[in-house]
Parts: sequence; C-alpha cells; structure tokens
Amino acid sequence: MKKILTIILLATLVFTGCKEEFFDINDSPNNAIEENMTPSLVLPRALHRMAALSATNYDVYHRWLGYWSRSGTYGPNTDEEGYNITSTFQRTSWLDMYDILKDVDVIEKNAVIRNETAYVAIAKILKSIGFMHLVDQYNNVPYSKAFDLANNLLTPYDKGEDIYADLIHQLDTADLMLKNAVIADNLDLTSADIMFKGNLAKWRKLGNTQRLRLIIHQSEKMGNAGMKTEIDKIVANGGGFLGAGETAEVQPKYGEDVGKQNPYWNSFKINDAGGLDNFNRANNYFLHLLMDASDPRYKYFFSEAASPTNGEYYYGFDYGYAGDDKSAAQSSDVTGTGPGEYDPERGLGIGKGPDMAQWLFTSFESLFLQAEAIQRGVLAGDAKTAYQTAVRESFRWLLVINADQEATTHLTRPVANWDGDSNTDKLKLIMTQKYISMCGINGLETWTDYRRTGIPNVPLSVSDSRGTKVIPLRLVYPQEEYQYNEANVTAEGTIDPQQSKIFWDN
Repeated sequence: MKKILTIILLATLVFTGCKEEFFDINDSPNNAIEENMTPSLVLPRALHRMAALSATNYDVYHRWLGYWSRSGTYGPNTDEEGYNITSTFQRTSWLDMYDILKDVDVIEKNAVIRNETAYVAIAKILKSIGFMHLVDQYNNVPYSKAFDLANNLLTPYDKGEDIYADLIHQLDTADLMLKNAVIADNLDLTSADIMFKGNLAKWRKLGNTQRLRLIIHQSEKMGNAGMKTEIDKIVANGGGFLGAGETAEVQPKYGEDVGKQNPYWNSFKINDAGGLDNFNRANNYFLHLLMDASDPRYKYFFSEAASPTNGEYYYGFDYGYAGDDKSAAQSSDVTGTGPGEYDPERGLGIGKGPDMAQWLFTSFESLFLQAEAIQRGVLAGDAKTAYQTAVRESFRWLLVINADQEATTHLTRPVANWDGDSNTDKLKLIMTQKYISMCGINGLETWTDYRRTGIPNVPLSVSDSRGTKVIPLRLVYPQEEYQYNEANVTAEGTIDPQQSKIFWDN
C-alpha cells in the first residue's frame, strides 16, 4: 500500500494528506486521500511499520546498554560512543514515529466517522505505544495538537507527564470499546489485523499490558500508592495481561523475497539483497555476563563467528573500543539462530529466519512487568512464581532446546536463584533477568528501565571521546524542529542530555 502522507508538517515533521480545492471538480471517490482511506486499508501498514521501528530503529540503545558493540571492521562513531548528543543524533526516531502516528491518526478519525469502534480502540492502543516512545526519548513533545493542521501549523508541545496521563485515560476508553465491539461492524478487521486477526480479547490484553507499562515507567514518581490505584483499575476491567505464548507480533506474510523480509532479519542478519550486517557485534560485557553464568541464551542472542580463530566461536568487542584486532567475520553477530555451526536445529533464537513474525510487545516483557508490579506490592500475586514464569518464557520464546529443563536449571544458579543468599534484593534480581531477556528486543525499553532503576550497572564506553560523560538521560529535539517550529521548540529551553531528565526519572 502506498504511503498516504504527502506533505511535510513543519511543526512536527510528519507528513499529512492534502487536497487542493481548485482541482476537485472531477475528484474520484477512490483517490488515496485521507477522507477515502478506510481503517482496513491503513492498519496493516501501520502495524508493520510500528513493529519494524520498535525492533530496528533503537539499535543505538542496544549498544549503550551493553548488549551490542561495533565491530573492529568499522571506525569509531565518536558522537554515539562519546555520548555527544546533538540535534541530528537519532533524528529518525522522531520523524519516523510521527509519520507512523499520522497513519494511526487517520485510522482513528475515519473509524470514528464510520462507527468502527474496534478500529478506534486499536488506534488508541497504537498511539499509546508510539507517543510513549517519543516521551521516553524527548520528554515534552507535540501531542494534543500534533495532527490539527487547520489550527496548528506550528505545533505546541505538551508536557510528558500530561501525555502519559492522557494515554492511560485513552487506554481505559479503548478497553471499554473493545469490550463492547462487534467484529462484523468493523470492515475486514480479521484480515486487516495482521497481529491478532481480529481477536479483540488479545487486543484488550495488549492495551492493559501497555497501560501497566506506562504505570511501571512512573514507579519512582508515582510511588506504590499511586501505582496501585491505577493498576487496580486495570485489574477491575477483567481483560487481563499478555501471558505466556501471547507475544504481540505482526505477520504480513514476511518471506525471503526482495522487499518482504522480516525487518529485524533484514536489518541485522542478511538483507533481501544478500548484504550482511557487519557493524553490530556482541558486546563483551553482555556476552561474558551470560557465559560466566553458564546461561545458554548467549547462543540464541548471538551467532557463532563466521571465521572463528583460536577456538573462539563466540567473540565480542568492548563498546567504544577503537582497535581492529578482530574483524566482523571473527566475531559474533547479533541475530542468534541457535547453537552449533552445523546444528540441524536452525531457526532458533532471536533470529528465526526472514519469514518470522515481527514482535511488537513480547510475552516475557509482559510477565516481567507483572513480576515487578507484584514485588512492589501494587499487583496481587506471588512474586517468586511470576518471576520464574517470566524467565521460563524467555527461554521458550528463544526456542532454546529443552527450554523448560534449561530454564529450571538456570533458576537454580546463583545469578538467578530467587532463594539464593546473594539475591536478597528481589527487585534487582527481577530487573537483571529482564535486562538479559530483552537483549536485541527493544533497546528503548531497556534504556528506560536503566534510567528509572539504575539496573544494570553497565560499563560505560571506553572511547577516548567520552571524557566524563555518562549514558545520556534523553535526546535533543531534531534539527528540523529548530528550523521549522522554532518558537515552540525554543520554549522548551536548553536541553542537556547529561542533566535534563524525562519527567518520570527521579
């Protein structure tokens, strides 16, 4: 489907449709303009693009947080590895997400007109994910007026805290809509929904889990009492959370053909033109964190070196290291496909193949969120059981051979044993194992966890360009905002990524 967006919105740097009234005498009702785009036509692309962005656009955070590193084949990236954040750094995180959110906004508005309430609810859920991603990187961003072109060509910024509050409210509304929606009243929903095939019960679970994530992000700001009040509301709606085997993932028939590959595979393994990603390699910190603990998942997060030397089949780099003593071919890539160079069990791990579904929200992340909430005393349940269930789900999701047995063994090891003498800090234990499970999944979420909890204590870049800087607290607004929305972005004041915080970061 062709992109429906045609002109640049100066305020928010997104695209929007345009209709020139003096040429509308012979307008066809089939033209690809916003008014004619049914939700069923727009939803598949929106789902695909949001999942793809979540999986591929946040690789810098994988590197900051100790998962990945640059191979010795490439020269240093002094801005990234020195934490020198400018208005051009990671700018596509802003531009691409607003572009996607414009599509989602079209879905919502046209679904309201057509009284297709399931589509309205789905759009609200997707908006909550997209705007959360923006707030978690930039804090205050255009929200309430973001797509009101008629009255706000230069779009004002909303406070991150207010955005979060409204997203939670919108998710509450979405759940009520889904609870009462009739699939037959929503045109082609079962085919257009390339994630849940029109299963509204699963959409309710995703909405509730996203709502839980928004609340957990504010753990250090809201306090347990405030969190419990909001989580009680989620529990009361009866929709539940994503559980074991319920990863929210899109599948528009990915395959090996050009232009049809799974986005993660295409970006970090072998693209549809046969090219290899020789940039992203295993980080020594994370690789040895798992290897030293006899955690078999390192073989599923990373692949064996194409040209191992001295018996080193799994080899990584220190983040920011400028040497070239090892090439990409002599190190482990970041798309693990199962253990063993000639292992017949291929298609395992994080990289299951070009035709694999693309995750948007994994089952194990949901389970770790629930475990954290239980441990904090804001959700009913047994924290130990929830924690162990989350760890087991990570092994299952990676398709670890003999996953249940391997997970059970892992849970007895000192690094993961709930009852171990060294694991008295249960929250730290939960967050550490969540950190391990999230390798390569969504670096933004791991960066968020790191900022709000300080877990894990990952090593800083060894680049000489770093000086005294540490992992940034936020990004700087993109250059386009300073060019085309100057008054509104300037009103946000001077942004210092080393000092300026996201609202939930106490």
